[in-house]
Amino acid sequence: MNDTERQRLDKWLWAARFFKTRSLATQQVLKGRVSVNGQRAKPSRPIILGDVIAIKKHPYEFEVEVTGLREERRPAAEASMLYKESERSAQRRAEVSALQKIDRVVSHGMRGEGRPSKRQRRQIVRFRNQQDGSGEDPVE
Repeated sequence: MNDTERQRLDKWLWAARFFKTRSLATQQVLKGRVSVNGQRAKPSRPIILGDVIAIKKHPYEFEVEVTGLREERRPAAEASMLYKESERSAQRRAEVSALQKIDRVVSHGMRGEGRPSKRQRRQIVRFRNQQDGSGEDPVE
């Protein structure tokens, strides 16, 4: 096995765009939020094609299989070709995303609650004027 068939874990996580910087990838690996083939790993651990990597990135958990190695960081479309996410992982992420969306609606309220925006206020004025029969907007 030569050097082109394996790569450092932290460098792969950075190249695959799971983390914005390589040092951030290293920190997350050291905190135990990344495991390779079910085992806790060090940032310098060499990974090879076919390894299964579990990444905990709050609130999501990714489970990916390494399908490619790359030394440099490329655009997201190319980076996504470096791994294949498991069906179970994608389904869990979709569920978490849906729950977060519901939580956001509940915590911030439905649209239309609270003070009306400038646009909504103008619509209210127009509506009231239509009922009065004047048809003109009052000058503010």
